[in-house]
Amino acid sequence: MAGDMFDRFSAFFTGDTVFLDGTAFPLGQLTTDVLNLDGEVLREIDRRVNNFISDVWTLLQEEKTDNAARSTQERLNAVWNLVFDLPVYRSLRLDTETARNLFPDLLSDRAKWLEVLDVDSEGHRMFEEFLSGLEYFAESLRNFRGQLDGMLELYFEPLSRRSADSYAKGYTVYFTETAAAGELFFPEQEFEQRFSVQLCFVPMAHPTEAGKVFLAEKLEFGYLSHFLYTEFYRGLMAGNAPRRCHNCGRYFLLTNGYHTCYCNNIAPGETKRTCRKVGAHRKANHPQGLSPAGVEYRKVYNRLKARKQRGKISKEEWNTFVSQAQKVLDMAERGELSKKCGSGFVRFSKIE
Repeated sequence: MAGDMFDRFSAFFTGDTVFLDGTAFPLGQLTTDVLNLDGEVLREIDRRVNNFISDVWTLLQEEKTDNAARSTQERLNAVWNLVFDLPVYRSLRLDTETARNLFPDLLSDRAKWLEVLDVDSEGHRMFEEFLSGLEYFAESLRNFRGQLDGMLELYFEPLSRRSADSYAKGYTVYFTETAAAGELFFPEQEFEQRFSVQLCFVPMAHPTEAGKVFLAEKLEFGYLSHFLYTEFYRGLMAGNAPRRCHNCGRYFLLTNGYHTCYCNNIAPGETKRTCRKVGAHRKANHPQGLSPAGVEYRKVYNRLKARKQRGKISKEEWNTFVSQAQKVLDMAERGELSKKCGSGFVRFSKIE
């Protein structure tokens, strides 16, 4: 079976997971990775694609030689070097052999080459679609990132809960307001989130449990952006969504019901402390509109701080206790402690 291609690849969806060539990702993780891409990568892809397109037209219209084909392929391979290292593509078994020898192979097959040159042929149409997909590739990712940046910041960040139901309510407001604005400014274009994919239902062997199988949806995509929209919206339906860390500014994935505004990556300027630990200290020092659990957390934090200042606990113990208290706060705000163990802060109540 031929491997996946830049403009034709498959993904398997089941439950709250997407599989790429057997590797499992929680829904929303790949979208999160793309949101965190350095914008300079997309700009460099644009530059390399422009160089490649220039060589293509030279090859087609002027210099139809082996040297020109190799030069054009080198330009294309410079594009592949960046594209194939992007999230999603780097997890697929791509047919890189074909991709990296496209033009020499075309030029060596006279029948295929003549078909590419024939503007009325199917081969020419497919070739133009390939070029068009490359030209629009970086822009399509910028559009995707821009749309989600606005949606997540304006409609999801104010949400008091993080769940599939809450995301549905936030998206309803976003969809309604965006559609209304579209009718006002672009009446000829109806706002919709619709993408053409091929869908079939297939059995899959469980990647870690021998002998276990499950039913999955196999979707074939022609554009990376279409996959990302699909993965993002399915993630919302599962209760997963990217959120921008309030400390470092990078996106991280919140999974079903989890409610925190700090990621678990090492914080900027730190060597060991994560954004969650840094944020926990900041939250206690700048309380605003605290929930009942937040009030309890603040009391615990202040008792811990007093003990540290009196030398009763070390800096390492202080960071550990604050991190544990933050976890209790997160669980309390998700409603996971009320029936299990009261406030959850009881274990800290003897701290003097």
